[in-house]
Amino acid sequence: MIQYEGSLYRPPSEADSLILQATIGCSYNECTFCAMYRDKRFRVRPKEELFEEIRWAREHLGGVRKVFLADGDALVAKASFLHALLDELNAAFPDLRRVSAYASPQSLQVRKVEEMRALREAGLTLYYLGIESGHDAVLSKLEKGVDAAEMIRVANKANEAGVKLSTMILLGAGGKALSREHARESARIVNAIQPRFVSTLVMTPVEGTPLWDQARRGAVDELSDPELAAELREFVAGLECKGSIFRSNHASNSLTLKGSLPKDKDALLEVLDAVLAHPDRAPFVPEWMRAL
Repeated sequence: MIQYEGSLYRPPSEADSLILQATIGCSYNECTFCAMYRDKRFRVRPKEELFEEIRWAREHLGGVRKVFLADGDALVAKASFLHALLDELNAAFPDLRRVSAYASPQSLQVRKVEEMRALREAGLTLYYLGIESGHDAVLSKLEKGVDAAEMIRVANKANEAGVKLSTMILLGAGGKALSREHARESARIVNAIQPRFVSTLVMTPVEGTPLWDQARRGAVDELSDPELAAELREFVAGLECKGSIFRSNHASNSLTLKGSLPKDKDALLEVLDAVLAHPDRAPFVPEWMRAL
């Protein structure tokens, strides 16, 4: 059977996917806001263990159509290891439609375009990339390890390889002082990457992270729900996507929105304008129901 080590995380869109823990933890693990893998030391799991789990899933789970490779940074593993997994998955599940994984900027730095193209042809067709911000000062504060220019460069390597990107922006990451600049620069970086999917999360201090410690000291300037809505409006207004799906359906969001860009951009802005005009009547998700 499949045995997971520690807490398991996956994107909302992978709710009905088989989760295969190809790696343990995150190879970078320095982002100030992320607590997901603080209790794990990064390592790649033995192929034999994973092959056994794939065989068990084939026998007990029926027609698997989607697989998500956990933990936080499976893409950093050797290309030969990933190809072996993909070959096993394709052989086990004839109805398999896609395999996906988180991709850190650091893993995209080390992956060659040719490697990603070959892995895409073998079935690894979607990467989840946490951009978080397009503002260099915010990226530095979050300790993402790259600036905006480098984020664009490595993301476009995946684009060149024909891999779909699902990108995340972290609302509130700039605090009140940099809210507008953070929103505008985040729109700029998304426009430069043109991902297939764009989603927003809300920066939320989580125990066990540097961000939590900063918040306890009063050093985190968290935005109110109306301020987050204003930042989201600034972000959406700046988007010039040619064919992207937009979502704010992560559990951390105070507003749940969805649409296709550019088709639904005006409709999304209308909703946000209505929220900002009457924030007391806005359908904000109660804070106790949110989580990062």
